Amino acid sequence: MTNETKIIPLANSSKGFISVTTLDEPYGKGSDTVASIAICLNGADIEWKVHIPLANLDDVITSLQAIKK
Repeated sequence: MTNETKIIPLANSSKGFISVTTLDEPYGKGSDTVASIAICLNGADIEWKVHIPLANLDDVITSLQAIKK
């Protein structure tokens, strides 16, 4: 799997960003790949991070789209 990282500027922040990538075997050999979403407020330190199993990704995307409406 390709682990390309997407960096998104964080709205209402001068240095902050959202980082989106995949992590292979994040919990040790044989563990499933996850989507990793991190928030950085100051441009250097990660303040929040979430790992979403790829099997749950469609439901999470649908839920986020519903919030936006």
